[in-house]
Amino acid sequence: MIKGSIAAIITPFENNAPDKTRFFDLVDWHVENGTAGIVPCGSTGEAATLDFKEHITVISWAVQAAKGRIKVIGGTGSNSTAEAVDLSKKAVEAGVDALLLVSPYYNKPSQEGVYRHHMTIADAVNIPQILYNVPGRTASNILPETVARLSAHQRIVGIKEATGSVEQAIDVLALCPKDFLLYSGDDLVNFPILAVGGAGSISVTANVIPERMARMHNLFFAGRTREALNLHFEMRELSKAMFVETNPVPVKTALAMMGKIKEELRLPLTEMSAANREKLTNVLRINKLI
Repeated sequence: MIKGSIAAIITPFENNAPDKTRFFDLVDWHVENGTAGIVPCGSTGEAATLDFKEHITVISWAVQAAKGRIKVIGGTGSNSTAEAVDLSKKAVEAGVDALLLVSPYYNKPSQEGVYRHHMTIADAVNIPQILYNVPGRTASNILPETVARLSAHQRIVGIKEATGSVEQAIDVLALCPKDFLLYSGDDLVNFPILAVGGAGSISVTANVIPERMARMHNLFFAGRTREALNLHFEMRELSKAMFVETNPVPVKTALAMMGKIKEELRLPLTEMSAANREKLTNVLRINKLI
């Protein structure tokens, strides 16, 4: 499975439709800059506002653009178990390498409900699957004990932990099999997650500095941990700037400023406030991205 910097890739829009040309260009840019994999149609990809057809289309574009040069992990989670199964099957048909499955949001299921949801998908879809724990969006936390239960399934191979808690990440690794993969879902703790045994990160910041994020991971795995830590600190303010407003508003605004995409979001997301745009602009200038 994939180790290193994995980009939670944005979905560019033009005239409120997914922009194929710019999406393909972004995938090429990630390949050229050493990104290990991409996740289309996650939170950063505005999956919540893509209809079923668009969702599968964007995942298909990712596979086509990757051309086997970079791994593709399809974001196919849903708060409907049946819909998640359907999306996952379609993503497998499109040729993804693995799936990223967010814990059911809004429903606020019990731990047993979370367990049965993911087990149902794992039983139905024959491909490696990565759990996605992001309580800030789902209103429920996949507890380490539940992750341990799920890790017994041969197709559930890892988890993206976006709690920001290194302690919870350590608990997950302590309770799960040695080959279970832990990915950071919070760029501010990417290095600490690697330090406790993580396999990499599924990153928002990698959208704007793919080479630096990939290099930090590569340095760590090469045993050059002090250099990796220094680079992690160097990226800290930029990672903070990616969350001055709801993701993916800042990262898409940054990419538009960099000339990579059009500055277009889907409602209910809107353009950044003037004050936050100024903060983002300053950080991008300091990092010589604009």
